[in-house]
Amino acid sequence: MQAVNPRHHLGEATLLSYAAGALPAALAIVATTHSSMCMACRRQLRMAERIGGGLIALQHEAAPPAGAREAMLARLDACASSAAPALGSFEDAAAVGPDTLPVPLHPYFGRSLAGLPWRWMAAGMQGIRAGIGEGTLLMLRVAPGEGIPMHGHHGSEFTCVLQGAYDDEFGRFSAGDLAELGTDDRHRPVMASDMPCICIVGLDGDLHCEGCSPQALQPLFVA
Repeated sequence: MQAVNPRHHLGEATLLSYAAGALPAALAIVATTHSSMCMACRRQLRMAERIGGGLIALQHEAAPPAGAREAMLARLDACASSAAPALGSFEDAAAVGPDTLPVPLHPYFGRSLAGLPWRWMAAGMQGIRAGIGEGTLLMLRVAPGEGIPMHGHHGSEFTCVLQGAYDDEFGRFSAGDLAELGTDDRHRPVMASDMPCICIVGLDGDLHCEGCSPQALQPLFVA
């Protein structure tokens, strides 16, 4: 994997849902992949789990005090900006080699990008779909300069960039960055690096195309 310095992170609501184990499976896998590449989000998640455990203990004794959620979020913000020592990084999988996948993806795609069974999806785009039961988990590889058709979402889409970069209506997303999109969001990612852009994508609903035939994105949902 290329060097990472994420600028796009888990959102506040996502962080709390993740810590509570409430994210759908496909989204949770992408969130875990991002956190394996992002020290700031690992710090926040660990603090959220500790605070959440404390709140659960309080619920067994009495109702949580007023302002408990606000106090929790304030502590998470403080934790993210602190100078705490670096936490573990899932054995620093990204540092093992240029083709090594992050550890959270090993059960679904193996350890390495080398030799993966990429499937043609469209001009300049290949993909692999992992079987996870509910939802859709995809690894996409898109050639430099190519784009994905403009689309919206019937549900949520989480994307974590593993290599390369892309631009869309929400900014530039490079290695390690996480993009969260919901039912009100539409975008057209265009690859923005001189190397193929490889992403892991989690969906808990269908996509809908805008300005193209419904069949244009059909390969995303065909096992």
